Amino acid sequence: MSKNNSKDLTVGSPTGLILGFSLPLLLGMLFQQVYSLMDTIIVGRFLSVSALAAVGSTGSICFLIIGFCQGVCAGFSLPIAQRFGAKDEKGLKKYVGNAGVVSVIIAIIMTALTVLLCGHILTWMNTPSDIYDLAYQYLIVIFAGIPATILYNLLSGYLRSLGNSVIPVIFLIIAAVLNIGLDLLFILVFNMGVFGAAFATVLSQGISGVLCIIYIAKKVPLLHVSRDDLELDSSYVRNLMVMGLPMGFQYSITAIGSVILQTAVNGLGSIAVASMTAASRLSMFMMCPFDALGSTMATYSGQNVGAAKFERVKKGLISASVIGSIYSVLIFVALLFIANYLIYLFVSPSETEVVLQAHQFLLTNAFFYIPLVLVNTVRFTIQGMGFSGFAMFAGVAEMIARSLIGLVFVPIFGFSAACFASPLAWIFADAFLVPAFIHCLHKLQKTKSNQVTNL
Repeated sequence: MSKNNSKDLTVGSPTGLILGFSLPLLLGMLFQQVYSLMDTIIVGRFLSVSALAAVGSTGSICFLIIGFCQGVCAGFSLPIAQRFGAKDEKGLKKYVGNAGVVSVIIAIIMTALTVLLCGHILTWMNTPSDIYDLAYQYLIVIFAGIPATILYNLLSGYLRSLGNSVIPVIFLIIAAVLNIGLDLLFILVFNMGVFGAAFATVLSQGISGVLCIIYIAKKVPLLHVSRDDLELDSSYVRNLMVMGLPMGFQYSITAIGSVILQTAVNGLGSIAVASMTAASRLSMFMMCPFDALGSTMATYSGQNVGAAKFERVKKGLISASVIGSIYSVLIFVALLFIANYLIYLFVSPSETEVVLQAHQFLLTNAFFYIPLVLVNTVRFTIQGMGFSGFAMFAGVAEMIARSLIGLVFVPIFGFSAACFASPLAWIFADAFLVPAFIHCLHKLQKTKSNQVTNL
């Protein structure tokens, strides 16, 4: 099998491979968060606190819907990584073609449903009346841009499944820089408000997807498909669904808890919403290394399972968890000194209540980053091993924890309770994931042992 523009993760030092693969991913995720950060900073600084709250009030529902699409695309890339590890070029191309067709169908359905239900969703979430119209303007554009989101995530997933984590990052950086420019143009020059911020994000994401198409067409013949590859095959589609839907539902199930929590915070008023918005945007930026390690482990474990090198999967997971834990300690110490200065990027220091609450939320979450390391590394490793259904149950655990905080404790203790929602969710997820990984690894090793015995 041709290895141009790809990387074999089944040989060499696990720690070195994981660092080498995850660093470009990290850079891309940092720039991806620039999308969110710049939207929020520009909206908060150049529009109003109400506009900031409006954008923030849509965060959890965006995570639910867009996260589902991203999860499905990530899941669709796992069989491709496994076929690449097994050196099965024919099967790889068939998966690429079938995943593309199924993704088009999903994009059409998801876009139609979310655009039609957008207003109802905001009403169900108890969106404060003073920010409802602004929230609708932002959310409707994000939903209409779902095809652009799926395009980039699917194609970048293809490339990463071959071990190429650099090119998707380059295109994402281009898109991030473009997004910043379009934000300023649409908001400051054309006075398009929050609608302009959302449109800039969607347009930039679409451009990054188109760049992936051009690159694959010119540089990655391994991903070129024939008409036969585009014809849906029930066995391939079934396996794609087994891999993709649990990952998509995992994001959505997790997000259901976030939506319930967001609804509870919405009930506290726009100041609380703005506080959580600023802190959440910063937290997402700080958590990029965990996401990068997780995505790395999905590809790493997928390739090594395809090559039947199960012990390397365990070694890789340990290495990734150690790397993430070291970062967790360092970033928490740093935030003790710089948290307020980061919050000032979003709101004026004179907004003392927003600053105080955002500081509390940010530091509380950062204190529990080590459990989050395990959530990402273990869950994505399990998915790469082919057990996406198991990983989905971790999302259920997170949903239960966030729902518990949102429904029971926020009404009693207010904003302070909301600060502990994610830490509790991570601990609940770990309680399931760690034993699940041990079970999955044992199951794979037992299968391999039986195959050898039968020979």
